[in-house]
Amino acid sequence: MPVQPIRLFGDPVLRSKADPVTVFDKELRRLVADLTDTMRDAPGSGLAAPQIGVALRVFTYQVDGEVGHLINPDLDLSEDEQDGPEGCLSLPGLRYDTKRAYGVVAKGFNMHGDPVTIEGTQLLSRCIQHETDHLDGILFIDRLDREQRKAALRALREAEWAGQAAPQVKFSPHGTFGKAL
Repeated sequence: MPVQPIRLFGDPVLRSKADPVTVFDKELRRLVADLTDTMRDAPGSGLAAPQIGVALRVFTYQVDGEVGHLINPDLDLSEDEQDGPEGCLSLPGLRYDTKRAYGVVAKGFNMHGDPVTIEGTQLLSRCIQHETDHLDGILFIDRLDREQRKAALRALREAEWAGQAAPQVKFSPHGTFGKAL
């Protein structure tokens, strides 16, 4: 499957809430494959569909050697918290300590429409929360305290990739039911 361009901070698709997947077909399986290949190529621990310009509630992950995906996630978070470094493929070069729930139980579907439950702690929990945030138009910098957020925004303005135009896609290889941006 082809590696897709990753949308960078400033692209409006990253701030939009993604639509639920309603059709589990070959096009969706192709999207999951493209997300997985793009995530591995980057390399990253996770990648959400909006990060490649597709406004659907789908993400892939690769944590501790486990590769997977989740569609239409619904999260149940632990009350215990963790604080640790977090970055994002759509904000290259930035890493800040970010508070997240220590554990997560994520329910959703696989690419065939079968129900799936993923339970995880630490890095897997952080990754699932981060990618689900992308599906809601939330970036990890939104979860930083005021001082860290100011520093992150300053770093974003000074980044060598800042101000680059969003990738131009003439057509989408995915039948995204009119949801591609």
